Amino acid sequence: MFDCLIIGAGVTGASIARRLSRYKLKIAILDKANDVSMGASKANSAIIHGGYAECHEELRGRICYPGRIQFDKLDEELNFGFLKNGSLVLGFDDEDLKALKKLYKMGEENGLDDMKILEQDQIREIEPNVSDEVKYALYCKGAGVVSPYEYVIALCENAVDNGAKLFLYKKVVGIEKKDDHFIVKTEDNDSFEARFVVNASGLDGANISKMITKTDFTIHPRSGEYLLMQKGTGSKVKNVLFQTPTPKTKGILVTRTYHNNMLLGPDAIDEEEIDKGTHEQRLAEIYTQAQKSVKEDVIDIKQFIRSFAGLRPASSTGDFIIEKTETKGFINAVGIQSPGITSSPEIAKIVEVLLKEEGLELNEDPDYNPYRKPIIKYKELEDFNKIKDKIDLPLGNDERIVCRCEQVSEKTIRDAINRSLPTNTFDSIKRRTRCGMGFCQGSFCRKRVIEVMEDEMGRSVKDDSFDTEHSGVNRVVKKDIIPYIKEYKKEHEEETSVKEDD
Repeated sequence: MFDCLIIGAGVTGASIARRLSRYKLKIAILDKANDVSMGASKANSAIIHGGYAECHEELRGRICYPGRIQFDKLDEELNFGFLKNGSLVLGFDDEDLKALKKLYKMGEENGLDDMKILEQDQIREIEPNVSDEVKYALYCKGAGVVSPYEYVIALCENAVDNGAKLFLYKKVVGIEKKDDHFIVKTEDNDSFEARFVVNASGLDGANISKMITKTDFTIHPRSGEYLLMQKGTGSKVKNVLFQTPTPKTKGILVTRTYHNNMLLGPDAIDEEEIDKGTHEQRLAEIYTQAQKSVKEDVIDIKQFIRSFAGLRPASSTGDFIIEKTETKGFINAVGIQSPGITSSPEIAKIVEVLLKEEGLELNEDPDYNPYRKPIIKYKELEDFNKIKDKIDLPLGNDERIVCRCEQVSEKTIRDAINRSLPTNTFDSIKRRTRCGMGFCQGSFCRKRVIEVMEDEMGRSVKDDSFDTEHSGVNRVVKKDIIPYIKEYKKEHEEETSVKEDD
């Protein structure tokens, strides 16, 4: 019998699990996927938002900033990768300035004290490569970027190291209440008993809730597509660059990732069905819109290495849903889209309070350890000539370079395998070590990583067990997108010519 069972090992479930692991509790985390962070937490903008984009009347508006200011300490404890590089919301005309002033006011209402509205000269001092067309910007000093899947991995790993139990491949198909506890049934005919249940299941949030309690909300996927450029390109921009937001999205952004790739996106399309593929026309439009934010030579399609899509769990309420339900002991923490990562520390605190109010006893565990050693840290790539001889070292040599694009050693891969979270796939190693995230996207190192996995695990690893999260997913490559980019550029030039003639 568990004291608390959490459904979902994304950023919300992981944050709650880690928060509760400081107490003397038996905690279970269930997820249907083959690894943690396999939903919205894996594929997103990876931004630690300022806290000005949502109004104070919304829960997500009130808890974004309190969440944001905890990330320095979280990264100090968990070593997942956080860079506080600031953000700029760009304005191109007086109408945009009105929108920026509205955002500033919302930021003030949410408690922010590190915002300024800047004009052209001030903007260029902190962002030299910003477009000459930019007239105004809302600057937030404390915003930044994070490695989102590394954050979730670190949260879960720390929770498990402090006694929580993680169960993967456990799709929940039924929940019932029996006397003073719940019975949670999974697709593989397994069952788990727990006194309290937290639903943090992302896109499945409404369906899971309906299994046990009255549910007056729905959740649907809102897709956003991204273009990722090769490592080193992120240095061309210093801040996270947003355009003035729309009702659905914070606008197309240009930013560096924590590991210094340039990232462009996302758009926002409400979907009826789950689609994790990417599409040439959508990506071409994102690429063209992103060009508006920076000088002409900053973004180069030749440096494009990967497209991906993320699915945000958009709720019918338009806000986070963090609530007690009519079924005592069952808590919903769903509808967590942007700024979900930023808000995650505060979401965990809210759920802790709700569980306590429902009757969960919280006694501090004196053995709780908040610290977790990193698997990797940010690094600049060394000159290839200095490391090339390490590529051909024999299997079993810690110094052997397995992935040459990201210069990942065999020692690092073995460390990732021997942590407290299981690594069942090539992609699970990729997210922990960055093997396969370089320019060749794993074409060189994939077999080499599998070789190390098999040697360390002492068993065969089948190819068909890899990339299950990408099975059947359409991926756009460079040659697919270039014709559409040329078309969009031509249309833009024609529109500009007409305006000048007028």
